[in-house]
Amino acid sequence: MYRKQLLLLILLLVSSVCVAKDKKGQNIYGIGFYNLENLFDTCHDEGKNDYEFLAEGSFKWTGEKYKCKLHNMAKVLAEMGTDKLPGVGCAAIGVAEVENAKCLADLCNQPELKARNIQFVHIEGPDQRGIDCALLYNPQLFKVRNVKLIPYIYNRPEDAGRATRGFLVVSGTLAKEHVTIIVNHLPSRGAKAYAREDGGTQLRAVKDSLQKDDPKVKLFIMGDMNDDPQDASMAKCLGAKREICEVEEGGLWNPWWNVLAAGQGTLQFQGSWNLFDQIILSSNLLNKTDIKDFSTLKVFDYQIFRRDYLIQQDGEFRGNTLRTSAGGKWLNGYSDHLPTLVYLMKE
Repeated sequence: MYRKQLLLLILLLVSSVCVAKDKKGQNIYGIGFYNLENLFDTCHDEGKNDYEFLAEGSFKWTGEKYKCKLHNMAKVLAEMGTDKLPGVGCAAIGVAEVENAKCLADLCNQPELKARNIQFVHIEGPDQRGIDCALLYNPQLFKVRNVKLIPYIYNRPEDAGRATRGFLVVSGTLAKEHVTIIVNHLPSRGAKAYAREDGGTQLRAVKDSLQKDDPKVKLFIMGDMNDDPQDASMAKCLGAKREICEVEEGGLWNPWWNVLAAGQGTLQFQGSWNLFDQIILSSNLLNKTDIKDFSTLKVFDYQIFRRDYLIQQDGEFRGNTLRTSAGGKWLNGYSDHLPTLVYLMKE
């Protein structure tokens, strides 16, 4: 029995350092995003409004529920990207709604992620509920250079004293190229549209600064935008275009605009799909002229990661995302969001 377990572990470790190749021998990489919907531990963090997720809180959060949540999140994260990268999964995945580094350490210690030696980067942010963004990554595929958290600025008098998630900027190396991933979670729909539009403007400023520092940097702007691709925060303030042919040098492409127009989304509200969970790409990740040129890292596909187990199969909310809890009832589900992925190729 011990020898079989050891052999299985070796196979898992070997598969985690391999890069999938297509039939022509090109290397394939996956980059993803997932809103984990309230990954809280069971302890109070000083200065944070996390009381809902204590044993006496409205979610009656216990160690057993926390363990189930960790297991469920790890299952999804480990399977993301395996449609094209079996046994390998994603090189990096941005996540939102994580309480702290302890939650991330516990998550990466789950067997599905530990087998691939998945690591994380995180900086504690000022959000009043205590939820942050982070980046999970496979160190065999993505090498982290530096990390910084750029604060989201509420710049209107009526928002004085408020604080929310900032922009987690992770610079690294993927496929021997300089790549920077910006993970963010813009203000919720409980805030007015200008709060997200200001966020889009600030994201654009971050992008411009990174490109000024290195015009060749390949950028992924990802997160729960709390807006759809066609909304002003994304289309106008950030300037992410619907079609590749519209993207100018140094500009951005939002592949999810047409996905939503085709009726697919990542979360539902009152029976209609939204697509808040976006991964937006810089122009140098696009093949605008020669669609077969993969001499440098280029995107070739993208998808909403959807599995039957992530969807309610019966009842009043059949077809909706299967959440951890709903209506005060523990469902032992996953998240109110579905993950998104982009696939990259390089010769």
